[in-house]
Amino acid sequence: MTQDGETTLTGAAAAGQTGARAAHPEGSGEAWTEARRLIDGWKGGVNIAHEALDRHVAAGHGGDLAIRWLGKSGERRDLSYADLTAEASRFANVLMDHGLRPGESVFAMAGRVPELYAAALGTLKAGMIFTPLFSAFGPEPVRTRMEIGGANVLVTTESIYRRKIASWAGEIPTLKLILILGDAAPEGCVALGPAMAAAPPEFETVATGPDDPALIHFTSGTTGKPKGAVHVHKAVLYHAYSGRKALGLEPGVKYWCTADPGWVTGTSYGIIAPLVNRVTMLIDEAEFDLDRWYSTVQDERVEVWYSAPTAIRMMMREGAEAAAPYDFSSLQFLASVGEPLNPEAVVWSEKVFGQPFHDNWWQTETGGIMIANRPGMTVKPGSMGQPLPGIEAGIVESEDGTLRELPPGEIGELALRPGWPSMMRAYLHEQARYDKCFVDGWYLSGDLAMRDADGYFWFVGRADDLIKTSGHLIGPFEVESALIEHDAVAEAGVIGVPHETAGEIVKAYVTLNPGVTPSDDLERDIRGHARKRLGPAVAPREVVFRKTLPKTRSGKIMRRLLKARELGLPEGDISTLETDET
Repeated sequence: MTQDGETTLTGAAAAGQTGARAAHPEGSGEAWTEARRLIDGWKGGVNIAHEALDRHVAAGHGGDLAIRWLGKSGERRDLSYADLTAEASRFANVLMDHGLRPGESVFAMAGRVPELYAAALGTLKAGMIFTPLFSAFGPEPVRTRMEIGGANVLVTTESIYRRKIASWAGEIPTLKLILILGDAAPEGCVALGPAMAAAPPEFETVATGPDDPALIHFTSGTTGKPKGAVHVHKAVLYHAYSGRKALGLEPGVKYWCTADPGWVTGTSYGIIAPLVNRVTMLIDEAEFDLDRWYSTVQDERVEVWYSAPTAIRMMMREGAEAAAPYDFSSLQFLASVGEPLNPEAVVWSEKVFGQPFHDNWWQTETGGIMIANRPGMTVKPGSMGQPLPGIEAGIVESEDGTLRELPPGEIGELALRPGWPSMMRAYLHEQARYDKCFVDGWYLSGDLAMRDADGYFWFVGRADDLIKTSGHLIGPFEVESALIEHDAVAEAGVIGVPHETAGEIVKAYVTLNPGVTPSDDLERDIRGHARKRLGPAVAPREVVFRKTLPKTRSGKIMRRLLKARELGLPEGDISTLETDET
């Protein structure tokens, strides 16, 4: 990494961490004492890879099955904890052999393949910082995140590289190495297969400090670029603890997290929490297929299943009859995350699987599950559950510039008392934006919720314009910026509209440049442009033409008003409205 790049990344992370520690010291309560008993700690510090791999091998559990991988074409591969440790060590050696050093930044963008998991853990073993990217992202979201994160290394596939990255990779000044999965690589890249085969399977894990950066997860913003949330090695305390408390992860449990590793769930609970708790982790490379999923649960004797409401609704749509031929008797606990789980899904899953899906709530910024319907709890269908032990949550509102906590039954912003181990320590290069998350001794989530008299929390909605589709947050600004790049588009406003399966989908309103005539062909061309730039997960499903868009007097497009009119809701205060759609 260049000296400038290293200073920028480490400085931003360190600034955020220092501010977080000074303002929000970690509590020393009974919960964190219990959490510390679930990990080793190592050489006076802590390293996530040591807790997930090395210590299990040292304790004689190297032969335990860590990963059972199911390829989309029927392939199968088992990796023991010793195997996975060796693969992670090989990857760490590859990084070092190419001149990378602790503190540098490794980005990964690939599907659910064993090499990706070895890369994540090898990066952490080497004391470097791991950042996953969603493989369905288009070129613009990928480039933006790599620029913000000062990427030094990219791990990806040849197909993704040629389609999304090759045209601009040389313009990222910090990027030093591109590793391509497989045995061959385009010019200027390195094939990971031969490099791994030549690397030693032993590597002494770097002794990182508890507050050294380990992970950067990007989350969308409403009015600017994506935010890079920095998480530290000490977060592993909470990964271990919450995996045990919220999901029932115990050594030897057969566990399937269906989340893509490009998202925070797929890292925190698809890699770290299960391995730290020494489970057998099931990984399916294929995308959702109802019969494949049901067969997998049955044939692999899955015990703990962590999925998303979008997938559950897709199962429900096919009916209980589709599930009838399968044996789900192995299931001990089912959990869901990403967006609110509707009550019907809880009741349906209990009928079909013999177990209800247990909803839980957390964010990229929290790093781990904060509120959950835990094993053994009474489930109130539609509720997120209760805070985990050690987590203090409240419902707050601002009154005369200060926050006050609301009593049960009232709707306000969901807030948490800072200090849990997996709390983010910075937004990269945006200290002021980070500081705004903390007010009067609370972390403000941006989610509206209600707490009932029994201490259960109920999600109401977002307090901002973020769009939640298939469990993933999409920032309207990023979509609007891509739309405006189209030659025909003058302005754009983007909202989320309800969708039966995805929860919400992206819908765009645009005005056209002078002389451009609206047409169905133009609408398709604009959607195609957005899909090419952003990828199918982010691009709008529908584009609507308008002569003008509603704006404030300062020129800000009023997405709230667009959404109210789309859904037939009250328009609220429009006193700041300058222009309106006609």
